[in-house]
Amino acid sequence: MNPCIRHRGWRLPLFLATSVLFPLCAQAQQALVPPPGYDAPVEQKADKSFTCEAPPEPYTGTLDFPSKYEGSGKARDQLNEQANAEYQERSQPINQMEKGINKMVDEYMHTGNPDTLKCVIGWYGKWADAGGLLGPSSSYSGKAMRKWSLASLSGAFLHLQFSRSQPLAAYPQQAEQIKAWLGRIGDKVLTEWDLGEPQKKINNHFYWAAWAIMATSVVENRRGEFDWAVKVYRIFSEQVDADGYLPNELARQTRALGYHNFALTPVAMIAAFGKANGVDLASEGHGALTRLAQRTLQGIDDPRIFEAKSGGYTQVLDDVAKQRTELAWLEPYCWTVGCQGAIAQKADSLRPMKNTRLGGDVTTVFHAPQ
Repeated sequence: MNPCIRHRGWRLPLFLATSVLFPLCAQAQQALVPPPGYDAPVEQKADKSFTCEAPPEPYTGTLDFPSKYEGSGKARDQLNEQANAEYQERSQPINQMEKGINKMVDEYMHTGNPDTLKCVIGWYGKWADAGGLLGPSSSYSGKAMRKWSLASLSGAFLHLQFSRSQPLAAYPQQAEQIKAWLGRIGDKVLTEWDLGEPQKKINNHFYWAAWAIMATSVVENRRGEFDWAVKVYRIFSEQVDADGYLPNELARQTRALGYHNFALTPVAMIAAFGKANGVDLASEGHGALTRLAQRTLQGIDDPRIFEAKSGGYTQVLDDVAKQRTELAWLEPYCWTVGCQGAIAQKADSLRPMKNTRLGGDVTTVFHAPQ
């Protein structure tokens, strides 16, 4: 094994090690960091009470979930109520884990209640001990759930890991265990989202996998995985056309607008993390991120734009209805490229913004005064 890889503890597949890691051995690498807002201190509100609920049972089985669009053809845009109900029921423990961790981390960061932090560590620890989310995947939806969950859990952990208050100093062994567990999930995600796929198949799912890996690469300081996420972003930047559309997401017909917004969410985070580490991703593809953001916001204001572009399909708007959540990408986007005029006003109107799969409170990270 190459000594550079062994020293840093990377556990990437061979194709990644040869194509991504070897060139990096020629130069020393600085430690990876998140955007500076992650160093926010823990606020202190001693009178805030907290009751720790039992964590959901760790999901250790096969990640096998039906698609909520089961039977809807290539567009995958027609909701199958029965399949969706089954998906929600079977994935419930994972969803509870994601939402519970995010809620508690946000609460801890805004109250400083040590009982809340202890509960967070307990929840992470139980799933790490059991090897949660490390089972095989046997469906596309199973692979998707793994990377979404990793994005949530690593994104939330970054708040604790990089806060200047150093809340994890009281839990050194547990913190290392959690980081190692998140890294093992990341290893699974890397093998499940192979960039050897034809580019026409690389869509929002790969972007979300890249955001999950980007967040986890900073948690574990794994430069090779950071560069893998950058590679995915660069593929994305080549896919955005001159008018700001993503052809693979236009193929979703009635949900083309919703999936443009969904695809935009992880790449905005990747661009922000790139900027924090000296990599200017926002300029890639001649400003692909800005073209996509502007077109998506225009579509939200006037969905007929996407109706015409997608082939005359009336757009389903419930994908972007909860704008404080679904448009939370505005925070990393505006921090990365700067926002003025209507976009800045839109962001102001929605604050504070949170999104579980971005790790919770993004307004505090990207907009609150430092």
